[in-house]
Amino acid sequence: MQHWQIAVLAICAFYLCSQVNFVEGLECYVCSNQTGNTEKCLNTIKTCESYENTCGTEIRWGSQPYFSEGALKQYYVSKRCMTKEQCQSKRKRYMQLYCTHIWYEDWACNECCQGDRCNYFVISGATTQRKGMFALLSVLLAMGVMFRQLIKQ
Repeated sequence: MQHWQIAVLAICAFYLCSQVNFVEGLECYVCSNQTGNTEKCLNTIKTCESYENTCGTEIRWGSQPYFSEGALKQYYVSKRCMTKEQCQSKRKRYMQLYCTHIWYEDWACNECCQGDRCNYFVISGATTQRKGMFALLSVLLAMGVMFRQLIKQ
């Protein structure tokens, strides 16, 4: 076999391999009822089941485990793999009934995204102004966590 034939064969083989979809599965950050978008919510990654095609994030504001007068309120973050239908159904229900962002009431919001590790940041489904504020807060929080980790090294 000539050198040019080997080169053409290698190029063809490379092209064919690049066209094959070696699907592993979607990767999402996962955590449950964490007191903010820190540590476990930013470090625990799961390869989703083959039928799960969406990463879901739930952010809740309230007291745990049950509401009691005068109890400390704080954010609780949960992230997981889910189907697109499950996530959209939950999002629709939450956004219509519970996603109020009223500081003195318990509330919950749900977000869906598609793509590996797309649920790194928590962006609450609020009005545009509030979305911007939550996005900025999330970015600043993530930068603070990364900066703290750099200092520790």
